Amino acid sequence: MPRPLRLHIPGAMYHVTLRGNHQQAIFFTVTDRLRMNLLFAEVLERFEARLHAYCYMTNHLHALIQVGNEPLGRLMLRIAGQYARMTQARLQTTGHLFEKRYYPVLVDTDAYLLELVRYMHLNPVRAKMVSSPAEYPWTSHQAYLGTRSDPWVTTDFALAVLASERDAAIGAYEDFVRQALSDPDIRSPLEHRNASDPRILGSDDFARRMLGAQWKPRSRKSLDQLIAESCQIFAVTSAELESPRRDAKLVTARIWVVNQALEGRVASLSAVARRFNRNESSLRRSLGRRLVAAE
Repeated sequence: MPRPLRLHIPGAMYHVTLRGNHQQAIFFTVTDRLRMNLLFAEVLERFEARLHAYCYMTNHLHALIQVGNEPLGRLMLRIAGQYARMTQARLQTTGHLFEKRYYPVLVDTDAYLLELVRYMHLNPVRAKMVSSPAEYPWTSHQAYLGTRSDPWVTTDFALAVLASERDAAIGAYEDFVRQALSDPDIRSPLEHRNASDPRILGSDDFARRMLGAQWKPRSRKSLDQLIAESCQIFAVTSAELESPRRDAKLVTARIWVVNQALEGRVASLSAVARRFNRNESSLRRSLGRRLVAAE
């Protein structure tokens, strides 16, 4: 499958997961976690972003970030890069600290904000590290309770959903968390990611509202189905599509499959090239020529 493209929407909120390479630890000491706090504070100010919740586990972290005009990737590259360099220098080691890239999910805050904040704060409880989220110091839970000041964390936005007066909102938040502690059947809101696009925690309507015409649901068709459709439309066979022949009808049929596969996020260009026994660069050139001709 193709690597999912990043979705950058100024002002949007993302749930971000950053994991240790091969599920190895990324936090080793209290100082490591304090260093991550400082990095978040610095980068949020630099890029005019907001952190609405966080949770540092041993081998990964969760963060709920509202971006400004700068893409989320720039924030995460700076945070992950600086933290990795400082940690590796202290441990006198090399190699990758983090697992490839961070994983972002665009969040419909109207539908999932409170559930997501609660889910993040309860991670240490589900991992049986503590019996109550208040016992674990490396989340923003205590900032939401008002028992600790984390000035780089924005709590007002989520609390205002619960009540207009802050003390009442904090009480409602405590009750909301308590409900989950007593209900083992409450599941992660991330299980409700868009069926057509797992980069999005929200409905199709939310995706269209945020992304406009550029967003299309992921096609439910397979590459085999697209090839079968192409064969029917252009009156060719799959064997011909996989052959070395380059007559106009076959080139058109192949490019049709490429277009459908890429637009529907069914398969990458390299996957289609392998299926057709073609060179990826030649398919790309053919696709480019067809796009130019269509303009």
